[in-house]
Amino acid sequence: MDKSIQIISIPNLLVAFVPVVAVLFVLWKWKEGVKTSVWALVRMVIQLVLVGYVLTYIFESDSAWMVIGVLAVMLFSSSWIALRTLSTRRNELLLKALLAIIVGGLAVLVLITQGVLMLDPWYLPQYLVPLAGMIFANAMNSVSLAGERLTSELERGSDYQQARNTALRAALIPITNSLFAVGLVSLPGMMTGQILSGISPLIAVRYQIMVMCMAFGSAGISVALFLFLIKANFVSNEE
Repeated sequence: MDKSIQIISIPNLLVAFVPVVAVLFVLWKWKEGVKTSVWALVRMVIQLVLVGYVLTYIFESDSAWMVIGVLAVMLFSSSWIALRTLSTRRNELLLKALLAIIVGGLAVLVLITQGVLMLDPWYLPQYLVPLAGMIFANAMNSVSLAGERLTSELERGSDYQQARNTALRAALIPITNSLFAVGLVSLPGMMTGQILSGISPLIAVRYQIMVMCMAFGSAGISVALFLFLIKANFVSNEE
């Protein structure tokens, strides 16, 4: 197979924004928050360009402390963003969200990088940083969904155990749907990227199985621990 990857020129990249402009036009025409979408797109481009330069520097530095610093920033950021749906209680629940993502996300990251990939050195940034990003983002989204659903169920009058169980199920819906759909409806990001770069589909499949396992595991562990840790914050308010 050809091992080279197609380089996207800037003019060709701009073509990808054609459907984006179409959606923005609809939002503008229907008066449905086009400014928010434009700002989100601008931030996306700026953030990705900046992270491209940052990752290049990190990969070339070959520093364990640099990687640890990046992981710390990712953990704190994911914990804060996860509580976006609980903005009025962010400060109150931040440490518990952080602990849940550390246990659920960091433990899975260590297992994958040291037990499956057996990275040498252990901090190999080309693997560790992207995998950490996938794991922490997945845990973040799941914790966010769980928190939003938990509060909704409690406001409807459910007791904590019922609300907790419903929140857990709701938080796992996206990853569970992905497990059902992978290979039939979608070829996920890592697998697609590897195939585009010329890697054998059979090898890409192994990596994707690893990714799906770490996504499901990190989501389930992080959400379960988060819901366990925050029980006192909600039950005490009910009493």
